[in-house]
Amino acid sequence: MTQQPTSSRRNLRVYLGSTFLFIYIVFSTLIVGILILSTAFLPFSVRYRISDYWICTLLFMLKICCGLTYEVQGLENIPVDGPAIILSKHQSAWETIALRQFISPQTAVLKKSLLQIPFGGWALATLKPIAIDRQNQKEALRMLIEQGTERLQEGFFVIVFPEGTRVAPGEYKKFNAGGAMLAQRSTYPVVPLAHNAGEFWPRNSFLKYPGVIKVKIGPKIETKGKKSKDINNEAEAWINQAMQEITSENP
Repeated sequence: MTQQPTSSRRNLRVYLGSTFLFIYIVFSTLIVGILILSTAFLPFSVRYRISDYWICTLLFMLKICCGLTYEVQGLENIPVDGPAIILSKHQSAWETIALRQFISPQTAVLKKSLLQIPFGGWALATLKPIAIDRQNQKEALRMLIEQGTERLQEGFFVIVFPEGTRVAPGEYKKFNAGGAMLAQRSTYPVVPLAHNAGEFWPRNSFLKYPGVIKVKIGPKIETKGKKSKDINNEAEAWINQAMQEITSENP
């Protein structure tokens, strides 16, 4: 049975730890945002290293404050001879941060509105994100394919959340075709990724719960000569199966 946040898990440690983490995120984002913006004239690698350091410290604070860590299976499936498109399960804010720890260099597809957040969003805009307007689906798909291909050619892994939004554990949302279309047009391979972060860092929740997030990375899916629908179906099937395994392994 999938573990869900319940009142029995909401103890003093959870409230205090989540509060301390929130305070840290607010102040550290402001400081790091200003630092990244002040180095905008320097090479991109400098800004990327600064953001990497912030992610490392944030995950350390997540462990200290909330008792939340992670473990990864399938790291050997991350290509070492070139970048790929990572089609990832989307349950939480955790994966938008933590995947940088073991998939790098990377960029991600995100909402254009996030870049308007003072300091943090402005700094994010200097890190070569693929920012799309979800209200204009045709234009969003064009931007995803054009900018995604450019980033892949520059050597970046491209993180795509094909569900389009965070989906709570146990719920289902059909995969969008954007990531698979990028794979078809660019001919770069796809790597599927599953995790259960939403059980510990739920969507739209202030509270973070202690535990170990399980991450599974699947084998590379070659895309040359394949239709985007077939690529999407193959990745979705692997992720759904992996999610069932994660649930059965962690009752």
